[in-house]
Amino acid sequence: MPTPLPQISSRAWEHPADRAALNTLRAIPGFDEIVRQVATFLTERRVRQIFLANAVQVNPVQRPKLDALLTDVCTTLDWPKRPELYVTQTQEVNAYAIGYEDPFIVMTSGALELLESDDERRFLLAHELGHIMSDHMTLRTIAMVILSIGSLALMPIGLALLPFQLGLLEWHRKSELSSDRAALLALQDKVVAQRTFMRLAGGRDYGDTTSVDAFMTQAATYETTGDTWDKILKVFNTAFREHPFHTVRAAELERWRTSGEYDAIIAGAYTRRGEKGQGLGDDFSDAARYYSGKANAGMSSVGDALDRAKSAFNDAFRGREEPPVPPSEPNV
Repeated sequence: MPTPLPQISSRAWEHPADRAALNTLRAIPGFDEIVRQVATFLTERRVRQIFLANAVQVNPVQRPKLDALLTDVCTTLDWPKRPELYVTQTQEVNAYAIGYEDPFIVMTSGALELLESDDERRFLLAHELGHIMSDHMTLRTIAMVILSIGSLALMPIGLALLPFQLGLLEWHRKSELSSDRAALLALQDKVVAQRTFMRLAGGRDYGDTTSVDAFMTQAATYETTGDTWDKILKVFNTAFREHPFHTVRAAELERWRTSGEYDAIIAGAYTRRGEKGQGLGDDFSDAARYYSGKANAGMSSVGDALDRAKSAFNDAFRGREEPPVPPSEPNV
C-alpha cells in the first residue's frame, strides 16, 4: 500500500516551470478580461448538467471498482473533498478535470479500455486529482473552451486571444508535469507510471510483447539526440500542443523521482497545507535552474535552439524533406 501523505500541499510537487509559466501568463495584458468573458460564456452548472444527462456518474453502486480507486488516491494524498467522477462513452482516450468552484473528473470509456490494470487507472485518476489540488481548474477549464472552439468563436475578443492562447498552451503543458508528479506520489510505483505513458503513446499489447525499459530508452533517445534541425523541429512540434509528448513526460517524471525530492516527500519531508510557500522570485529562480540543468545534461533549451534557427532553416529550404506529421495521441 502507498505511504499516506497527510496534509500534503500541492506546492510539494508542483513543477517550477508550471508556476513560472502561470505567473508569466497572468502578466499578459487583458488576462483578467479574457478569464472573465470565458467564465461567463461557460458556467460550471451548465457543464455539470451535460454530464449528468449523457454520462454515467460513478459511485459505490455504479462502477464500484473505479469508485474505490478514486477513494484510494484521495486517501493517499489526504484530500477530503472527493470530486465527482463520470464515465462518458467515446473511443477517444481521455481523462480530465473540469469546473471552477466544485470541479469533477471525467474519464472516457476509451481510456478504461486502453488502461488494463487498476493501477494504471489509479494513476490516471491521481493525475486529475493533482490538477484539482494544485488549483489549476479555472484556467484549465478556460483552456478547454478556447482550445476546442477557437478564438474566433469568442468575439469580440478575436485576435487579441492569440498571445493569451500561446501562453495558455505553454502553461497547460507545464501543469501536466506537475500533475504527473502528484500521480506518482499517489501510486508510489515508477513502473506503473512508465507503463501508463507507454500505453498512452502506443496502445495495448494485443497479444504481443512490450517493454517499459525499451520505452524509457526511447524517451532518453528523443531528449538527448538530434542535430540543430531536430531541435528546431522539437520546438515547433510542441508549441501548439496541449500536452507534452508521452516520452517527454515519462523522462521528466523519472528525472524528478531520482532527484531526491520524491524520496524526501515519501519520507515525510514536504510542505503541508497552510505552510507558507516560496515567493514569485524563487519560482522563477527554480525554473531557471531547471532549464539550466537540462541544458547541462545535453538537452537544448528553446532559446538555444532558436539562436541557431537561421542556419537550420537555410539547410531545410535547400531541399530537406519535412518529416511526416505524427498521428494524434491521447489527451490525458
